[in-house]
Amino acid sequence: MIDNERALVLFSGGQDSTTCLAWALDRFEHVETVGFEYGQRHRIELDCRQRLRQGLMDLNLYWAKRLKEDHVLGLTALGEVSNTALTRDVAIEMGDSGLPNTFVPGRNLVFLTFAAALAYRRGLRHLVGGMCETDYSGYPDCRDDTIKALQVTLNLGMERRFVLHMPLMWIDKAQTWKLARTLGGDALVELVTQETHTCYLGDRSRRHAWGYGCGECPACRLRADGFARYCAQTEASTIEREVAHA
Repeated sequence: MIDNERALVLFSGGQDSTTCLAWALDRFEHVETVGFEYGQRHRIELDCRQRLRQGLMDLNLYWAKRLKEDHVLGLTALGEVSNTALTRDVAIEMGDSGLPNTFVPGRNLVFLTFAAALAYRRGLRHLVGGMCETDYSGYPDCRDDTIKALQVTLNLGMERRFVLHMPLMWIDKAQTWKLARTLGGDALVELVTQETHTCYLGDRSRRHAWGYGCGECPACRLRADGFARYCAQTEASTIEREVAHA
């Protein structure tokens, strides 16, 4: 079912946000995107965004008609107050708090608040993000409870009825790959593989079956593991269909 309302997708240039953008284009007739520059170590992800937007439009005529303005907001203060492995050139490791030092405190809260402010000005009701509680590093601002509480806060604080959609909240990385295939077929899976960026170190010098990255950081390992499980599940499903039709 197509919702004829307007949506804003938090679009980083990574696998998750690209899949969420395809999900939104399948549902809303007017979709805008917003990215954030906050001094992230993997800023190269921002360079992927326009290629991905064009790739999505090339894949589907209806998506091309629905994809509208793109916005990039500078949030350098977030990076300045964060001493993390995503905003500083330090080794990735577990912190004393029990969270990995890739956790940027308040990042998703800030992102969604600024996205809501932009949506308020643009007349957009629906906010779409790639936050996920299934495959994540324990980040508290990715939890479903956090997102639900923030939706209430944004609605109260801006006197608007925003709806926050998190299509990946309860699925793992293998299922995220599968969702991309469901939305756009093998062509979308190839676009995600070739053009998105996930690696925390910003490495696009090495190409793997699942895409570019160092292959060692937590983001690369998570993506690689999900892709391997997705491929195994896809192969098993193909064999089952062939046996059923034999």
